[in-house]
Amino acid sequence: GLICSAFRPSDDATIFPFLVPSNFFAVSSLKQAAEMVKALQPDKTLENNLLNLANEVSSALQKHAIVNHPKYGKIYAFEVDGFGSTYLMDDSNVPSLLSLPYLGAMKADDPIYQNTRKFALSKDNPYFFKGTAAEGIGGPHAGQDMIWPMSITMRALTSNNDTEIKYCIDTLRKTHAGKGFMHESFNKDNPANFTRAWFAWSNTLFGELLWRTYNEKPGILKS
Repeated sequence: GLICSAFRPSDDATIFPFLVPSNFFAVSSLKQAAEMVKALQPDKTLENNLLNLANEVSSALQKHAIVNHPKYGKIYAFEVDGFGSTYLMDDSNVPSLLSLPYLGAMKADDPIYQNTRKFALSKDNPYFFKGTAAEGIGGPHAGQDMIWPMSITMRALTSNNDTEIKYCIDTLRKTHAGKGFMHESFNKDNPANFTRAWFAWSNTLFGELLWRTYNEKPGILKS
C-alpha cells in the first residue's frame, strides 16, 4: 500500500492522506538504502525487506496515483485517498510532482511525468502563478500570487531544454530584489514583496543548479 502523510514538505496539512510525491521519494530512498546495506554491511534480510517495501509502494502508486485528465492525459495526482478521490495540484516544496526525476523516481522523459509537468506548469494547477515579473509554482503556505524560487530552480533541474534552463536562471537572477540570495517566495508582479530574505534550502538548490549547469551546459551561463 501507500505511506500515509499528515503534512506536506511545506508543513501544510494534507487534504488526502496519501501524498504522492513523498511516496515516490520513499520508493527512491528505500532502494538507495538497500544499495547501501548491500555495499557497506551486507544483510540480505534487511536488503530484501527494503526492496519489498519499495516495490509495494511503487505498485500502489501505479494503481492509485494516476488520473486520466481530459486535457493532459495520464498524470500523477498530488494526493489520493485510496478510494478514488484525488487532489490535482502541485506545490513548490520538494518532494513535488515537478521534482520526481530529480529525486530519482523516474526519467525526465517518462510520458506520464511529462504530462504531469505540463499540468503543474500551467494555470490548471491552482498554485501556478504568472505575472509581470515571473512565472512559477507557489503553494498555500505563502498564499496566492507568491512564487517560490525553489520551484523555478527545480523546473531547470528537471529540464533538458537549454532555453528553459536559461529562462529559469535569468528569472532567478532578476527576482532576488537586490538581496543576492533566494527568498522563500516573491510576488509574481513585484519581487520586492517577498518572504524570508534568506532561505537556505532554496539557496542550496540554486547553487546546485549553477554548479550542474557549469559542468554540463556551460554555454548557458556564458550567454
